[in-house]
Amino acid sequence: MHPLSIVVRHPRQTAAAATGAAAVIALAAYAIFRKRPTAEEIEALRRDRLAAAGRISDGSLLDAFPSLDEPHVLVYTYRIAGVTYECSQDVSLFADRIHGPRAESALLDLPIQVRYDRANPADSIVIADTWNGLWSVETDLTSHPDE
Repeated sequence: MHPLSIVVRHPRQTAAAATGAAAVIALAAYAIFRKRPTAEEIEALRRDRLAAAGRISDGSLLDAFPSLDEPHVLVYTYRIAGVTYECSQDVSLFADRIHGPRAESALLDLPIQVRYDRANPADSIVIADTWNGLWSVETDLTSHPDE
């Protein structure tokens, strides 16, 4: 008996085998040629997710590296459930929101708000497209609206 005679016994079997082969080829082509997100797109999605659903905690700004030719980096610390986290965030995309009136406000040991992922507390941000955890110098923290 010829090995191909088993596959070609019935036209429906041949059609099913051809359909299965076409599906495998289509899935392989999709996996190879699909548009993969860039690192910037992945980071933007992470920031958006944390800005929308991340928990807020108080933190402290440890260091800031503003520069014209290098990425702007904020180094900050925060404490959750007895664990102290020290993280950094590249804020080059938000330089316009940090410079200007907030340039002087990026003082060391300034209180900040940090948004973090409950499942992974080390995954955190200080600033995003729709949220900003940096305090402004113009904000008078000692005054109360009722006074």
